[in-house]
Amino acid sequence: MDAGYSAADAAAMLPLHALPVGARSVIAQLHQPASADDQEVLLRLIELGFLPGESVRIVAKARAGCEPIAVRVGDQATFALRAREAALIGVRPAAATGLEAST
Repeated sequence: MDAGYSAADAAAMLPLHALPVGARSVIAQLHQPASADDQEVLLRLIELGFLPGESVRIVAKARAGCEPIAVRVGDQATFALRAREAALIGVRPAAATGLEAST
């Protein structure tokens, strides 16, 4: 985690897949993956624009316990992520970042 974050910021951070549909947030950090396969996934997420400081919004989720999760990055592109992929992205909800909740 970036040294500029306080303990309160860390407590407010969630994995991207834990947010409800419609929730806006800001990417706070990308988690270091444990496996080589997940390292490849993380590099692909970075190439797609999932970067710290970027705003994201959960557009849709499959029914409970299923995948994928539709995520809008900024106001430009929407991607379908598996829960395993979304778990690599730590976010701070809009209420903690000052973003508007409007859609």
